[in-house]
Amino acid sequence: MTNPIRIFANRAARGASARTPTTAKPRGAVILWLTGWSMPETVFAELQSHLPEFVHAPVRLSCAETPEQMRALAETAAAAWFTGTDGALPSLASSRRSGKLLIAGWSLGGLLALRLAARGFADGLVLFGATARFVRSKEQANLGWPDAVLRQMGAAIAKDRLAVEARFRQRLLSDEEKKTGFCPQLPPAGSWSITALLAGIRLLRTENHVPALPEIACPTLLVHGKEDEVCPYGAAEELYERLPQAEILPVEGGGHIPFLGREAAIAEAIRRWSHGTQAACDSSPV
Repeated sequence: MTNPIRIFANRAARGASARTPTTAKPRGAVILWLTGWSMPETVFAELQSHLPEFVHAPVRLSCAETPEQMRALAETAAAAWFTGTDGALPSLASSRRSGKLLIAGWSLGGLLALRLAARGFADGLVLFGATARFVRSKEQANLGWPDAVLRQMGAAIAKDRLAVEARFRQRLLSDEEKKTGFCPQLPPAGSWSITALLAGIRLLRTENHVPALPEIACPTLLVHGKEDEVCPYGAAEELYERLPQAEILPVEGGGHIPFLGREAAIAEAIRRWSHGTQAACDSSPV
């Protein structure tokens, strides 16, 4: 496969990350991980292994019963870093005073990450295959899916949830990725409860952060497959145009899991980006 990665820098600070040495380490940075619909948190495990200098805190969405509970799980985890009431995430409290909180969200998790950032919980965002609004009209087919598709998925889950997940997984990979043999790298289906699957669909149908994008001031790295069939690449371009401090990393030939099979390269891109944003903060006048 050809080199899948090229990066366009933030419009306000173009080239900053390229000037920052990759040997420096973030000071106690935590990454809060929010996964996509039907996927276990382990989908990030290989990527996390290439970022050993960060504290990794995955949020478990697989047992949530409502969209409100999914939002609450994400917000509780983020708030723990700021308040020290860490509960089930003890790794956060020890790092909260020495570093920054990055929130990494993939797909559905990207919607939750944007919500947290809009509420002031994030020092930075890393969004994989993300969108500010999943449900779109026919005129915006380059940005998302029609609501009818999600309604049909919700109805079919009660009859055969594994068949629904299998069909969804077929849409996660680009043709190039399927030919390359990425399918065996996907986590097995069945890790989410049926109530969580339905809650996730309701969240995808209702969440809309497009109006809030200009107010999300934290640095954001957008990692998006150019051949994404779930969240089309147009959704990443919309985020890039409307977020004040966005960088975009297009993954050539990549589908809806743009880090899959490219973990080392994506990790290095995240590292360079994080160092660049930290350097910009360090050099800003008080």
